[in-house]
Amino acid sequence: MTEPLTILMHPADNVAIVANDGGLPAGTRLPSGLVLRDKVPQGHKVALADLPAGSAVRRYDVTIGYAVNDIPAGSWVHERLLRMPDARGLDNLPIANAPRRALPPLEGYTFEGYRNADGSVGTRNILAITQTVQCVAGVTEFAVQRIKSELLPRYPNVDDVVALEHGYGCGVAIDAPDAAIPIRTLRNLSLNPNFGGELMMVSLGCEKLQPERLMPPGTIPVVDERGAEAQLDVVCLQDDAHVGFMSMVDSIMRQADQHLKRLDARRRETVPASELVVGVQCGGSDAFSGVTANPAVGFCADLLVRAGASVMFSETTEVRDGVDQLTSRAASPEIAEAMIREMAWYDAYLKRGAVDRSANTSPGNKKGGLSNIVEKAMGSIVKSGSAPITGVLAPGEKLRQKGLTYAATPASDFICGTLQLAAGMNLHVFTTGRGTPYGLAEVPVIKVATRSDLARRWHDLMDVNAGKIADGQATIEDVGWELFHLMLDVASGRRKTWAEKWKLHNALVLFNPAPVT
Repeated sequence: MTEPLTILMHPADNVAIVANDGGLPAGTRLPSGLVLRDKVPQGHKVALADLPAGSAVRRYDVTIGYAVNDIPAGSWVHERLLRMPDARGLDNLPIANAPRRALPPLEGYTFEGYRNADGSVGTRNILAITQTVQCVAGVTEFAVQRIKSELLPRYPNVDDVVALEHGYGCGVAIDAPDAAIPIRTLRNLSLNPNFGGELMMVSLGCEKLQPERLMPPGTIPVVDERGAEAQLDVVCLQDDAHVGFMSMVDSIMRQADQHLKRLDARRRETVPASELVVGVQCGGSDAFSGVTANPAVGFCADLLVRAGASVMFSETTEVRDGVDQLTSRAASPEIAEAMIREMAWYDAYLKRGAVDRSANTSPGNKKGGLSNIVEKAMGSIVKSGSAPITGVLAPGEKLRQKGLTYAATPASDFICGTLQLAAGMNLHVFTTGRGTPYGLAEVPVIKVATRSDLARRWHDLMDVNAGKIADGQATIEDVGWELFHLMLDVASGRRKTWAEKWKLHNALVLFNPAPVT
């Protein structure tokens, strides 16, 4: 039998997780001499001492719950035995009282990217077709398939053609205050650096989200060779000129051809690593997420910040229980107050739906050893690394500064990814323990497995195996550097991620907290 292996996150913890594949059977004697009273699945917690009813259960040196009943040493500690702590209040928080020192510069790293007229840099060269309303999605998709088969082969320097499909645009309370979120999200999605400033739109004609409302004058930063603002290129399906379905399709293809010609003329050029805009996210998390993959991503996030790049961490409910850690890391009181404001808004949003942050954890999270959102949050927050937090974004806003930014988003994989794309992300890192084939058509997604077992079974879906850390074959720093170098290769187009190779693309999902009529 393989030697029993448990992982303790902090000397003050009174539980540890079992690292062995398949878990450990009852009766197993740990190296400490403790004998397991129960079978403990991989990633789940074992009590290292007797835990009386009502006592604090600690992991990461944080109280993740209180024992509902007496829990003898050696017992399996799972969610049914714990009462979750109340959420930390948003008053009397530490405000920028322990800001991290600026990290030493990391110089000399570059990648091959597409420089845009507005100064941003793309990692891919993609024609994106914006849609003002879901009604046009079928026509647009039909046209996109023809564009890919008939036009794209003529333009070898263009990577892909994507339709920015979504469920918004009509049947919504378009003037509600919170409608600003989906509208600015779609607007900023259309301006993602990977789309080269070629703005093309398909409209129905009668929708509430009219093209001019989505892209009012002055919102398109790209200028032509004469210094004039780029014009909004709209194909309106209800125009009288369209007689029959194929007339609509031909119009879309004719306009797309003009954009493809300009995109095809672009070439990669050497740019500093500071031009990376990286969104970090996790999904299908397990107890190893906070032990292997997320700490490695956090180390890599520090490398990126040192190189002058932009890094976004998100998922409000998955950092809410570490709010005091974040506000104390803020680079200024204003940054801390902005984080508090976003979390308070989200608390109120959840309260309107008669739920709280505890609704976050999924059955898979619990099967993977995460008892509740507090434990999950402690493992999630380490993706942010150790750099000072220098920016805060509300949902749908565009990133405008370098360094580490808290981009307030829901934790939903698809909504978070969509909002990070809208913020200007040109490279995505996604960690998973339970496994998910998540991918985005608009940006490369690097997938990081938390466990070696997952990396072996999903060998053609996972790009990095952080499970080597738990196996003792690599350090957090080793995997962090591996990820950093892979990012530069992927950003340069020298390597494709597995999601790109298989063309695994999840839908874009706009966050719409406003009413639907």
